Amino acid sequence: MRDTEMTVTADDGTALAGTLTRPAGPGPHPAVLLLHGSGPLDRDGNTAKVRMNLARPLATALAARGIATLRYDRRGAGATPGDWRAAGFTDNRRDAATALRALAALPDVSDEAVGVVGHSEGALHAMSLAAREQPSAVVLLAGYARSGETAVRWQARSVLQGLPAPVRLLRRPLGAVGNTVLKRVRRSRTDVARVLGAPVNARWMRENLAHDTRDDLVDIRHTPVLAVTGDKDLQVDPDDLDEMRRLVPGGAEIHRLPDLTHLLRRDTGHHTIRSYRRLMRDPVDPSLIELVADWLAGRMRTAGPPRLDAQLGDATGESGC
Repeated sequence: MRDTEMTVTADDGTALAGTLTRPAGPGPHPAVLLLHGSGPLDRDGNTAKVRMNLARPLATALAARGIATLRYDRRGAGATPGDWRAAGFTDNRRDAATALRALAALPDVSDEAVGVVGHSEGALHAMSLAAREQPSAVVLLAGYARSGETAVRWQARSVLQGLPAPVRLLRRPLGAVGNTVLKRVRRSRTDVARVLGAPVNARWMRENLAHDTRDDLVDIRHTPVLAVTGDKDLQVDPDDLDEMRRLVPGGAEIHRLPDLTHLLRRDTGHHTIRSYRRLMRDPVDPSLIELVADWLAGRMRTAGPPRLDAQLGDATGESGC
């Protein structure tokens, strides 16, 4: 397995700093783009306080199966410049599309076998890429099949249900505060706005609230789909797996994993948002990594005709490390 620093130049010239992990042996290799969740996440899915550490075990498992992996620092995170609060939801989607094309254009990557793995927000962008770019395979980890606003409201109710009884008694006033936040975000016109005294990524929120993943799911016509959500996910509704399978024209393979949480760790006890700190001490669930890696390996070996536009000019740059 070989790691190489790789820079993808976004549409606006922003240099997205990332890592390309290649398997041993000569190419061209099948390859996968890894997309993380929301916030200022680096290429491994980490922030200063929350460390998902998803990329390394997944890249290792895929390399063992002969598949390369590209992951990159989001805007304003890691070595990528910018302000993450000023980046919109659609900016993140365009960055993902550019990175996918850059990966397919590499000389030792087979442009006939390029896939996407997305977690949380990354799963939403993976749906868009599957509909618009037609990659060879797509994996959706903890995604949803509904509008962003409906997903946010479901998440708020789900998290509240796991909080102590005295807090649950405040459901109505807390709901009123949430409605106030959503109303002020919708009325905002700037990339970043102050809401209840705190700066928020207002444009990202506006675009995310308006986005409906079902519009993309019905347009996934040529890409195999694996959708995995844990039955203890507090942030997306596991029941949306059935909707994903129904909406994708060719169907989707779905797995609702027992005890798996939104953090992609298993919790055999009573799971609440307060469990997150404890769970982050554990690695990503190994059986999930194996499921994803095996599924991709089974589909990346026999890719169809080229589907990705590899004509990028000088949009990417690469250097060894």
